[in-house]
Amino acid sequence: MTTTATAFIATVLVLLIALFVWRRTQRVVTTPAQRAVHDALHTASLAAMPLRRGLTKGSAAEAAPHLRQLAGADGLAIADADGEILTWDGTQADFTTAARRALKEERAVLVNGDEHTLIAQPLTPDSGPALGVLGIVVAGKPGPGVLGAAAEVARYACGQLELAELDAARARVDRAEVRALRAQISPHFIYNALNTIASFVRTDPDRARELIIEFADFTRYSFRAAGEFTVLADELRNIERYVALEQARFGDKLEVRLTIAPEVLGVVLPFLALQPLVENAIRHGLAGGARGGLLTITATDAGTDCLISVEDDGIGMDPELLRSGELDAVDGRESAHVGLANVDDRLRAAFGNDYGLVVETAPGAGTKVSLRVPKFRAGVRA
Repeated sequence: MTTTATAFIATVLVLLIALFVWRRTQRVVTTPAQRAVHDALHTASLAAMPLRRGLTKGSAAEAAPHLRQLAGADGLAIADADGEILTWDGTQADFTTAARRALKEERAVLVNGDEHTLIAQPLTPDSGPALGVLGIVVAGKPGPGVLGAAAEVARYACGQLELAELDAARARVDRAEVRALRAQISPHFIYNALNTIASFVRTDPDRARELIIEFADFTRYSFRAAGEFTVLADELRNIERYVALEQARFGDKLEVRLTIAPEVLGVVLPFLALQPLVENAIRHGLAGGARGGLLTITATDAGTDCLISVEDDGIGMDPELLRSGELDAVDGRESAHVGLANVDDRLRAAFGNDYGLVVETAPGAGTKVSLRVPKFRAGVRA
């Protein structure tokens, strides 16, 4: 027997053994009850995805077939909070009147027909008015089990819509925080940058032209309208623009060192997460001293996370004041404190409480602000 034939037979035997083991495993672990649970969970997840976008005609139309399957109904309708029908799937009935009655009376309404019964179940959260109405059409007269299933499907749909409201509220808060952060970009920086550019217009027109471009790109990025997140590479590029403008003002007094691992440049982080840290370091850490100083920015690969730090060797601050939130009483540093708190809140909101800022400082010992950002987090993208 040739080597090729032997190898072929061995391969076939391995495949037959693997098939036998797989079939036995299927018989043991995949029972009808397990398959039913799996199918129900899968259907529920398919219904959840569109509902998490909020209640619209489009999301209702996508979710209705899956909700009908969960309820085991012949037909299913979804109406909005005004009782207006958004979609039907399957057998239809006179739903509008029943939906408005269910909303008004804040309870389920049954409408008996010749062959079918309509159950109008309001989508009522734990607090607040109903978000809409679920209409379920079943054959004959529904028993307690069917009525219970209709109530549970409505409760599930309502829960997903509540989560959509929370997502929308969080997005609104994020947008408000970004607007607040943009408002904190120091007017003194803008004034000083324009004065610096003006000083170069006669003495070094080419340098003035370069700085004008840097300033325009900096403001364009900082006040962009797109998204609450960005990638580290874009954030660092904007930091370079900011630093170039500050170095034009301070000259040799301001030294900047960047150590960035190339593999973390694509990491996603909250928009303008680094800007307040760098501005705080230059404005309050270095510019407060006559000698200037060194600003160091590092980003390193740490397995599943990216570690970023912004450090200066400037005047530092009292950690007790930082801990107690009393920076507004010290040398006009309230903008720095608000900026740090803003970034800390946005990091925790996006990635969890393990991802806030860590500040190491002492009077005369400089300040180091560190943060961790996960390389991947579901739902977070630039």
